[in-house]
Amino acid sequence: MESTDNTQTTTTPSEGKNIAIIAYITIVGLIIAFVMNNDKKNAFAAFHIRQSLGLGITGLAVGILSLIPYLGWIIYLLGILALLYMWIMGLMNAINEKEQTVPFLGDKFSEWFKGI
Repeated sequence: MESTDNTQTTTTPSEGKNIAIIAYITIVGLIIAFVMNNDKKNAFAAFHIRQSLGLGITGLAVGILSLIPYLGWIIYLLGILALLYMWIMGLMNAINEKEQTVPFLGDKFSEWFKGI
């Protein structure tokens, strides 16, 4: 679907698959995917960019909690394992062209970052 202005909106998952996969590969990949998706607005890619951004911010919060002695270390260990699981699920969804939220916080990520 094309609009009359310079931005194009595409909704086919296969068109945004590469951008969605790149979004899950490090924070640099997230930034690259965000810039790449600004040219062609792909809903599938934008969905996975939101999920990856949420995982990155959650990882930062878990890292900050690790500064608390003992209890923070336990939270950090459990949080990293949960984040690893969510990251793998998000990456697999992008590879398989599924627009499915990551477990636990995926619905909140979509809600919080809906402007992206």
